[in-house]
Amino acid sequence: MTPQMDIAFIDRTLRTTAILALIFIVFAFAYLEAYKVVSVLSGVIWGMLNLYFLTLLIKVTVRPEGPDKRAALILMFFKLPVIYLAGYFLLTNDYFDAIYLMVGFSILFFVIVMKVLGRLVLGMDNKPDVNKNAPRQEAV
Repeated sequence: MTPQMDIAFIDRTLRTTAILALIFIVFAFAYLEAYKVVSVLSGVIWGMLNLYFLTLLIKVTVRPEGPDKRAALILMFFKLPVIYLAGYFLLTNDYFDAIYLMVGFSILFFVIVMKVLGRLVLGMDNKPDVNKNAPRQEAV
């Protein structure tokens, strides 16, 4: 069986990152100062939004019936100025610490690496397809 990744992997990654960020909030306010926690959470949210809009852009451009150019342009004109200007604002604002923003942004990549390692350790890509050898039912 050849290993493959479906687009739902990204949705699961975003969901897991959001859950990890919520767990982080509970413990971080007890041990860190508020501006550091807000910086980390801002980095997580910015990274999740960036990946989400990148996924939408890929979904409208890479599809069997051809790219939807209108939707791709709308997404590009939204994603590029809004998301990256927000990132610029986060980095240039004195309230947010750049190190903690990068920590928050890196949590998304940490989740992706852990999900891939989990698949490798559990051998999920090497399991035979159970439905492949099942007898077919004829339509009546």
